[in-house]
Amino acid sequence: MATNLFVGNLPYNMDDAGLNDTFKPAGTVASAKVIVDKYSGRSRGFGFVEMSSDEEAKKAVEMFNGKDVGGRALVVNEARPREERPRQ
Repeated sequence: MATNLFVGNLPYNMDDAGLNDTFKPAGTVASAKVIVDKYSGRSRGFGFVEMSSDEEAKKAVEMFNGKDVGGRALVVNEARPREERPRQ
């Protein structure tokens, strides 16, 4: 079963491919997505990586949480389920 990871404090020049390449050493990356601002198109500084197994996800957290990438210390942990918010 795949595990989704939250990755915070990303360098603003990081894209989906770069995020995927960064996490490859931990195992098989099912998907990697950098969240971008819908108006400016700039990275919001965080993203999500889906690892193909729980073991690989745990390895990724151990390898990358606190690791310096592009001058910024990454914050990596298991993503929480998305909460429903009322429409504004």
